[in-house]
Amino acid sequence: MASSSSMNKMELPVSDPSKGGGGDERLFKGSGMTKRGAYAAISYMSCAVLLVLFNKAALSSYSFPSANVITLLQMICSCAFLFALRRWKLISFGGGESLSISDKSTTFVPLKTLIHTLPLAVTYLLYMLATMESVRGVNVPMYTTLRRTTVVFAMVVEAVLAGQKYTSSVVGSVALIVLGAFIAGARDLSFDSYGYAVVFLANITTAIYLATIARIGKSSGLNSFGLMWCNGIICGPFLLFWTFIRGDLELTLNFPYLFSPGFLVVLLLSCILAFFLNYSIFLNTTLNSALTQTICGNLKDLFTIGLGWMLFGGLPFDFLNVLGQLLGFIGSGLYAYYKLIGK
Repeated sequence: MASSSSMNKMELPVSDPSKGGGGDERLFKGSGMTKRGAYAAISYMSCAVLLVLFNKAALSSYSFPSANVITLLQMICSCAFLFALRRWKLISFGGGESLSISDKSTTFVPLKTLIHTLPLAVTYLLYMLATMESVRGVNVPMYTTLRRTTVVFAMVVEAVLAGQKYTSSVVGSVALIVLGAFIAGARDLSFDSYGYAVVFLANITTAIYLATIARIGKSSGLNSFGLMWCNGIICGPFLLFWTFIRGDLELTLNFPYLFSPGFLVVLLLSCILAFFLNYSIFLNTTLNSALTQTICGNLKDLFTIGLGWMLFGGLPFDFLNVLGQLLGFIGSGLYAYYKLIGK
């Protein structure tokens, strides 16, 4: 773990990418995934599903007008949590003397290290803006269908940036996921050149963002908390400016339920879950891989759809949709199996 010798109060797990997830840690069933890596993947999916439910409550049940403001509040809360945990010496931001617990600077991270993480912040902003715009361009079934093809972009990016090679088993499982995605949305396919282009741009930026997490994590000396901190303090001002020029802040101030206790509770829980979600994304990507993170995203979508059917209804039964979802689930399960057995 990336911590100094005096860090005897640490309670939360952190990843040290430079050590590859812990050299003395036993592998999960003798495979390429450690137990901590498996827990990180499960934690990500759990937080992601719960966050979707609370965001849906804020944006739909209360009709909150701006998703960007919620994202900004989540980022502010994340930085506040990290600041407090770091001040109380419950966590560190990484290994090395420059990031030791005795560092009392206002940023907790040296300026040189902060500059080193700029590519991560840039890719995050591109990923966020492209994803927001992609939702506007196509209908929800088509959006879900095209977004699942992110696994292919993740494989390409990892192959180009890291020289990663994949076995036929992994390639086959990913192909099954993509096939299932297109079957699930077959009845909803309607060509929209702009919408398609933006969604595929979102897929590319997502893949680059996840791959950048892995690369910056290994070269910066930061653990998951340190990467989250740098991401927040760099992206926060840009997101604040973006919400201001779009008029989202004015819409928020005029929101009739802004000080409603129920809405504030939902918003608070959303911010807390977003903090743990971002942490689990960094942890899962650095302990495992960008492709594993993408596969977990596919599994998360399936669980979210299942909960949506049970809790909210409104989605009529369609054989092709169910068949496609089932194929996607089988493909994700096969990938997880091959990952665990080391193939």
